[in-house]
Amino acid sequence: MAAPNPIDLYYWPTPNGWKVSIALEEMGLPYRTRLIDIGAGDQFAPEFLKISPNNRMPAIIDPEGPDNAPISIFESGAILQYLARKTGRFYGATERDRIAIDQWLMWQMGGLGPMAGQAHHFLKYAPQMDPPNDLPYAKDRYRAETARLYGVLDRQLALNEYVAGASVSIADFSIWGWASLWEGQQQTLDDKPHMARWLDIMTARPGVQAGRALYADKRGDISKQKETHDTLFKR
Repeated sequence: MAAPNPIDLYYWPTPNGWKVSIALEEMGLPYRTRLIDIGAGDQFAPEFLKISPNNRMPAIIDPEGPDNAPISIFESGAILQYLARKTGRFYGATERDRIAIDQWLMWQMGGLGPMAGQAHHFLKYAPQMDPPNDLPYAKDRYRAETARLYGVLDRQLALNEYVAGASVSIADFSIWGWASLWEGQQQTLDDKPHMARWLDIMTARPGVQAGRALYADKRGDISKQKETHDTLFKR
């Protein structure tokens, strides 16, 4: 049997990019990385917008999609669901399992990702802008909301080994990248022992390590790279 054609992964080493690189590594799917340098504005290139009209990475092209025809997919959560269905892995064994996984995947997509992202923005990036935007209300607002969400996560992990139950799933892959950056979000794990345990067991997984390491050398401190701010934030 011929080896499967590799999936093209449009990627930059960020928490959203890690979701898909980790999933591909964990699922053992062959892939090629197409770097989308978000600081240089690659996400706005017409060729990429045909794949990801929301000008966000990650995105994928699977040459062996449904009915063995190519398909392009944007939005990290949709990509994770697609890959889980494609492989039959990390999506539970029953419909109840999948409902639980989808709940926590949506929690990350609609809650933790946006709120932690805003915390990063106002705590790290905005004060470095020209002119500086050091906004105490925004910093307090998103730091506190991120803390609330991590409290929700910690209580869930007090009842389950992994986020959606007894087995690791795409929900864990989606959450780990953002949660692993808790220090930059000015959070603490002192009162979140279950989240701390989960971070340790997830970080120890070879697939998580490989997905996180993908082009890690490209990951700089964008907060200090002022020439990228206009491109990233489209002011």
